[in-house]
Amino acid sequence: MLAAMSPSSAAFEPAPVRVVRGRDDACPGALRLHQADDGALARVRVPGGVLAAGQVRALAEAAVELGDGQLETTSRGNVQVRGLAAGCGAELAERLHAAGLLPSLSHDRVRNIVASPLADAMVPQVRALDELLQASPLAPGLSGRFLFALDDGRGDVASLDSDVTLIAQPDGSALLRLGRATAAARVEDGPRAALRAA
Repeated sequence: MLAAMSPSSAAFEPAPVRVVRGRDDACPGALRLHQADDGALARVRVPGGVLAAGQVRALAEAAVELGDGQLETTSRGNVQVRGLAAGCGAELAERLHAAGLLPSLSHDRVRNIVASPLADAMVPQVRALDELLQASPLAPGLSGRFLFALDDGRGDVASLDSDVTLIAQPDGSALLRLGRATAAARVEDGPRAALRAA
């Protein structure tokens, strides 16, 4: 597990790359609602799929009071609120912000982080990457579909089609994968290396 591993000496520091998209990013978020047949849809990013009890309660109340009463989980561990009434976007955003589910308005759609689900040691790595994403002035330029995966070495999320993957290694280092390119990373540098690779 990443948090329990000893660091290796290698660090990965790729040069920054500017991504140019041919069209606008249509991926929904908590602020950019998608109009569906059953009303608006909000996708709430839940880095690592980790929610506190109060956040679950806030999502459930928002679904009942503003939407169709149901919550959906996505394949990336995010939560969707469907059937939202017209004009409720500001109230939804206020509720999500108060619950800690919308900590940065400008980084709403880029907080896509999946992690090995049964590894408590991954939670600090997820939090560190999420904090780095929110602090980055360049991160809002990432697509709302851009995905980070943090794998504890079992391979449960390494096989996902993520853009940047960090995989714990038996020797105590971490493997950073960007597409087919790989590099070794020190464990404590893993979240920073993952963001730099993006």
